[in-house]
Amino acid sequence: MFNWTVSAMDYNVSQDGHTNVVTTVHWRCSKEDGDNSGSSYGTAGLEAPSGTFVEWADITEDMAVGWAKAAMGDEQVAAVEASIDAQIAEQVSPTSGTGVSW
Repeated sequence: MFNWTVSAMDYNVSQDGHTNVVTTVHWRCSKEDGDNSGSSYGTAGLEAPSGTFVEWADITEDMAVGWAKAAMGDEQVAAVEASIDAQIAEQVSPTSGTGVSW
């Protein structure tokens, strides 16, 4: 199972009559499969809020992850998760290596 978390959020102190308006979500996605794991880190820029505004103190990590995924879109979210699965697959069955023969 993929674990999406938020490392930080960038925000504008004041914007359109609101305070602490989130503009960017710094996310991390990881997955463990036995002894193998993979991860990815990135950012998602958010559009200016429309509709209901969520106050800074009321934002949850799940909410911020949802905003980041929505900003990224399903295709990019799937690409991040596929990349992590590929990292794990490479650990399980390596296709290259580094070292010396002695």
